[in-house]
Amino acid sequence: MNRKNEQVRKKRFTLNLLFTLLIFLQLVLTMGLVIGVIALLIQWDVLSFGTTKPETNHLLLYIAVTSVILGSLLSSIVSRQPLKPVNEVINAMNRLASGDFKTRLHFGSWFSRFSVADELSQSFNIMAEELENTELLRSDFVNNFSHEFKTPIVSIAGFASLLKRGNLTEEKKIEYIGVIEEESMRLSAMATNVLNLSKVENQTILRDVTTFNLSEQIRACVLLLESKWSKKNLEWNLDFEEYDITANEELLKQIWINLIDNAIKFSPEYGELNIRIAQTDDTLSVSIVNPGAPIPGDKQERIFQKFYQADESHATEGNGIGLAVAKKVAELHQGSISVQSEAGKTAFTVTLPKERIAPQIE
Repeated sequence: MNRKNEQVRKKRFTLNLLFTLLIFLQLVLTMGLVIGVIALLIQWDVLSFGTTKPETNHLLLYIAVTSVILGSLLSSIVSRQPLKPVNEVINAMNRLASGDFKTRLHFGSWFSRFSVADELSQSFNIMAEELENTELLRSDFVNNFSHEFKTPIVSIAGFASLLKRGNLTEEKKIEYIGVIEEESMRLSAMATNVLNLSKVENQTILRDVTTFNLSEQIRACVLLLESKWSKKNLEWNLDFEEYDITANEELLKQIWINLIDNAIKFSPEYGELNIRIAQTDDTLSVSIVNPGAPIPGDKQERIFQKFYQADESHATEGNGIGLAVAKKVAELHQGSISVQSEAGKTAFTVTLPKERIAPQIE
């Protein structure tokens, strides 16, 4: 890190030295032109170095006026070149601020020779690209979420209308009520995920920290989703002992609910899901493993971005919020979450400190 900071300082020093030399060159050129003009005026007998006070005052006046005029003209001409990159950055930032996320920064061949210019353009272009991706994700989320939100509402309204008409067998009534209940729970889950994301994104301090049985909490989350995994005839292998952890119990529950729900969603019928807990002196690592199609390598990092869905066909339910919530909660606990997906098996691993770590104030 120190070596990297030293390199950055050298690049900044090079840039400062460059602009300093340009300003110095501008001053030298101005002085040279002024001296040259005065020398010509003297040679043409327009000015003379007399010894009387009035002649000396006239000479100083001529020098002052000539310096101001020539200095202003030269500054307006010479300053355009060193200020051109600054103007390019300002113009690019203004376009970016106005919503043109396709804006990219490219300096001319002269300024691009300096490594600091290349670093500046790369940093700006990376920022612009991330903003463009975020905007695309946001637009996709609005479209997808609107669709996901509308579908259960239409189903609820439709089946409620059928129930209202009457003339249905008891079996049909139970079926329709079941659909309404299922779609209502789906709406509730979507609303909860959005609220949870908003809550954890705005949270910087971990509150309500207690010590509790982590193993028991994970088993409870598995039972909570029994209706989903039993419908697909999935089996569980809970390979862990009893472990205690000091954390926010409600927030950690969101991690396990989201990861277990994902594992169920993407597992084929009659598959086996595994949950393992490993420990070191200071940490606990929980791995949730499910069978199924692997996540492509180029998408494994992006799946933790909010609104992103690896299944671009949207054949499975989801809105790209659950993993973003899980990642944020893990980070609030000064932990991490990672994914490994290959050979028909996907594993999400959450690593958390056993004890609460006091935040460091810099």
